[in-house]
Amino acid sequence: MKRLLSIGVAAALAVVSATSFAQGAAPPTPEAQAKSAIETRQGLFKLIASQWGPVGGMLRNQVPFDAEVVARNSGRVQVLAGMIAELHARDTREFKTIKTAALDGIWNSQADFKVKADALVTAAGALTTVAKTGDKAATLKAAGDVGKACGACHDNYRAK
Repeated sequence: MKRLLSIGVAAALAVVSATSFAQGAAPPTPEAQAKSAIETRQGLFKLIASQWGPVGGMLRNQVPFDAEVVARNSGRVQVLAGMIAELHARDTREFKTIKTAALDGIWNSQADFKVKADALVTAAGALTTVAKTGDKAATLKAAGDVGKACGACHDNYRAK
C-alpha cells in the first residue's frame, strides 16, 4: 500500500514538474527549473497539510477521535515526508522573484535539514503504529510528537 501510494505521489509530482516543458521545446531556463522545483515542494507540503488536518483537529478536540483516520493519514504523511529532503536538493535561493517560504538554512545545513525531515518520517511511522492499537491517549501523544517534528523544521527552515 505504501509503495503504491509513494509511486502515485511521485508520478503526480513528476507530471506537475513536467507539464510546463513540452516535447521538442527549448530546455527550460534555470529560473523555470527553479520555479518548477519550488512549485513541486509547495505541492508536497499542501498534500502533507491535507492529510495532517484531520489529525490536528483531533489534537485540538475540534473533531471526534478516529484511530483509523489517524493511522491512514499518518501513513500518508510518513510517505510524503520521505520526499522532503530530496525535493529540496535543488538550491533555488538565487531566484528571489519566485515566492517561497524556504529559508537559506535549508541549503546551508542540508545534513541537519535531512535529519529533521527524517525525524518527521519516523514520528509519522510511530503514530501509524500506535494508532492501529486504537489507544486514544497514546495516539494523541504520538500525534503531538509528529507536530513537534514539523515544528522543529519550520522553526529553522520556513519563513513565518
